[in-house]
Amino acid sequence: MRFQYDTIGERFVESKTTAAFSAADTHTLLGALDALGGVRGLDTLDLACGHGHNTRLLARGGARRTVGVDISEEMIRLARTHDTAAIEYVVADAAELPQMGPFDLATAVHLFNHAPDRYSLHAMFRSIRANLRAGGRLLAIVLNAGAYPHVDWSPYGVRIVGRVPEGDAPLLKAQLLTEPAIDFEYREWAHSDFAEAAVEAGFGTVAWQPNRTPPADAARDEAYWTGYRAWPISSLMTCTA
Repeated sequence: MRFQYDTIGERFVESKTTAAFSAADTHTLLGALDALGGVRGLDTLDLACGHGHNTRLLARGGARRTVGVDISEEMIRLARTHDTAAIEYVVADAAELPQMGPFDLATAVHLFNHAPDRYSLHAMFRSIRANLRAGGRLLAIVLNAGAYPHVDWSPYGVRIVGRVPEGDAPLLKAQLLTEPAIDFEYREWAHSDFAEAAVEAGFGTVAWQPNRTPPADAARDEAYWTGYRAWPISSLMTCTA
């Protein structure tokens, strides 16, 4: 699981730009950043940055410093193919982050569901907290638990094909529905597991919001997004240091 994105590579970029759940994730993150007053003048850290989509959003928003971190060397290579003059990219495990801060804001989209065990999950939150200033924020998009096998997320760009109860959290086998589909895996942690890890790491507050959806258009009408909101793929977790 650790290096699956080295293999997925450019195929992940395709999913990020076409999947409806990714559009909802981005819309949710941008709304949360706007609610905080934007990022202008802030030092920002983007974890599980992938090919740098959200990292570039932070830089374009006027962040004073922007650092993108991913465990995948291939993802960082792809991120660096863009104009990165205002962005630093680092290959690192979020559970073992070097001291790079302090930062005012950290973002993490689909990071914590890749923690293989409870120790690693807690280590991720501790590493992030150690890189934030007092009062700094963590905005995390996390995958929701409990949908499989009751809900079909295929219309929104991802399909869960199996669930293996093992270890500290069940292993979910999934596909990103590009052409052809991309196989990947992640852990089905509960929101309570994330909250426990955040509090243990020293975050003072933890709050949750449902994912927001983009405005309806000809391709994805209101009925389409209503179906998504009934059981969304992700939620927004906000933690304050």
